[in-house]
Amino acid sequence: MDFLTLLEESFSTEQPGRGDIVTGVILSIDNLGMLVDIGTKRDGVVPRSDLEKLGEDVTFKLGDEVPVMIVRSEDEDGNMIVSISQAKQNEDWLNAEQMLTTEDIVDGFVADANRGGLIVPFGNLRGFIPASHVIDLPRGLNEEERRAHLMSMIGQKISVKVIEVNRRRRRLVLSQREAQREIRDASKDALLGELHEGEVRRGRVSGLRDFGAFVDLGGADGLIHISELAWHRVKHPRELLNVGDEIDVYVLRLDQEGRRIGLSLKRLQPNPWSQVDELYHVGQVVEGVVSRVTQFGAFVSLDPGIEALLHASQIADPTPENPAEILREGDTISARIISIESHRQRLGLSIRDVENNLPTLEASEGETFDAPQDEIDAGQSEAYTVQSDELEPVAEEEPVAE
Repeated sequence: MDFLTLLEESFSTEQPGRGDIVTGVILSIDNLGMLVDIGTKRDGVVPRSDLEKLGEDVTFKLGDEVPVMIVRSEDEDGNMIVSISQAKQNEDWLNAEQMLTTEDIVDGFVADANRGGLIVPFGNLRGFIPASHVIDLPRGLNEEERRAHLMSMIGQKISVKVIEVNRRRRRLVLSQREAQREIRDASKDALLGELHEGEVRRGRVSGLRDFGAFVDLGGADGLIHISELAWHRVKHPRELLNVGDEIDVYVLRLDQEGRRIGLSLKRLQPNPWSQVDELYHVGQVVEGVVSRVTQFGAFVSLDPGIEALLHASQIADPTPENPAEILREGDTISARIISIESHRQRLGLSIRDVENNLPTLEASEGETFDAPQDEIDAGQSEAYTVQSDELEPVAEEEPVAE
């Protein structure tokens, strides 16, 4: 083979350039760093500072194959500088980009924190979790309290999901909140597959809202609508429950398509309406407490936990245009039972001929106050309509920014 052929072959072999990643074989290790054979005329030099970035847990021995990135083709001493840490970081960027696409979840340990969020190592990269993506961060904290709370999480193992990768800006953003949501979604799908309407399950109260209570059944929440908490009227779930309470619940409704679980507490309690015919009769005078006042009348709580309707036409003669002028919530009154329909869970009251020392109203000349029966029926219907089929979706609290 002549000289020209050799020269041509030498130039035809592509030499690695800055930023390229190649596989090298460790030739030597000393206090200054590492020498690596990368298959070129010159060996690659891995500085000691680069090895220190890998951490004390990473060890090497002669003959090991390692990926390296070309940092400088030639320094002032004529050495080719290569980096193992940057090569590994490149692998981590590729993994992060893949996880952004696949939406996989990974576990990590919180290494540091600042006022803006948490730092979680992702291989050889530092992933950042904004405070708005940290779960269970209390609301209403000032900057110092929020920082203290985030600092208290250092060392904790958490699950995260990659939500942003920008290699050029070296920006890797993770989310604990999104990971938790996906984990709970998967748990809910599994739970929906094993639950059956009518069964009783043990759960923990995980949240209270104006419209009901959420109960964790083991990785997924079901909702007890406020109308399913008790047979009597409940203003707010906190009257009966506290977050953290362990309770038995009745599986009332499963919505596979909407991924909702409707629960009930009152279905595990005796239905007080089943005792009404034994306890009460038409014409009987009873004592009760006004639970709410509406434009068409008032509702009165009677033992053993039922709500009876006192229509406006049965409050006074003449019929008051505004029942709130005579009755107030919390008033204890005596009333006569004028109708019982236990099968429809309705009981009608009247106080027109019962002494209660309530304010009286005078009728204006020419006015009539006879209330038609259909208005009474409409009022009763409104009083006893069960809301459980109007199941609210799970409402998630936003953490502080979350």
